[in-house]
Amino acid sequence: MGKSTLLNALTNANSRTGSYQFTTLTAVPGMMQYNGSKIQILDLPGIVEGASKGRGLGRKVLSVARNADLVLMILDVFQPELLNILEKELHEVGIRVNKKHPEVFIEKAHLGGLSIHNQGSSISDQLVREVLKIHGINNGRIVIKEPNLTVEELIDAVSGNRIYLPSLVVLNKIDLVDNQFISDINRKLKNFIPISADHKINIDHLKRSIYEKLAFIRIYLKPRGNKADYEEPLIMNRNCTIRDVCLKIHRNFVKDFKHAYVWGKSVKFSSQKVGLDHILEDKDVLRIILR
Repeated sequence: MGKSTLLNALTNANSRTGSYQFTTLTAVPGMMQYNGSKIQILDLPGIVEGASKGRGLGRKVLSVARNADLVLMILDVFQPELLNILEKELHEVGIRVNKKHPEVFIEKAHLGGLSIHNQGSSISDQLVREVLKIHGINNGRIVIKEPNLTVEELIDAVSGNRIYLPSLVVLNKIDLVDNQFISDINRKLKNFIPISADHKINIDHLKRSIYEKLAFIRIYLKPRGNKADYEEPLIMNRNCTIRDVCLKIHRNFVKDFKHAYVWGKSVKFSSQKVGLDHILEDKDVLRIILR
């Protein structure tokens, strides 16, 4: 599939490559740099059908995937149908790709029985009670705000061990086919990124897609009396607050926080004085004042 070649194209890694499948037998790390961010990418052994049940190195590979922030599913241009196997194996170990966590909130209690507040779902209260009891929850309060909640999503929410991850589908080796071949695949497989790791086709587009899917923003810190550091921005997740920034720098920053000044899109005017709950935007300049 060319995973190792792709890792080498994206990062400074030197992962072993070969013309046959399953060359990679261990997790090989590499560091991709983009827009001032450093993103670690792991080249994992290929997944085969039955991986979630222990076939091959499946369980080890999938356990690593559970701790990722983004899953890249690399497909050979001649085997796009393998996407269904990848998604199935990820699903079997509790990884939900490109899905949001269902709006189901559970508060467990020791006494008092079950209180169910269903705000629009078609699932009956009786079925909700049965699912809860199967999972050992006999007392507490459950609030369902998901209007189109399925039984499987309800079980996921009650289980509490599902992982929701963004994902990108990458179709490799497009240099071996023509545009008509790609168009034919596009009718069957939606939202994929066509690349050639060998010839470095669309690699920059893939890097940008990874960065955007991770929803990063850049924050430029401006210490008192100094210029903003535009060379090494602080990389944060979209919709982060100044509190989040303080916690990333040092845990005592929240305790000692006095106020902050912000320049950029998130404020109405330059050097606006803001508090811990202010939401930052990409390329904001931030100065934190401590007591």
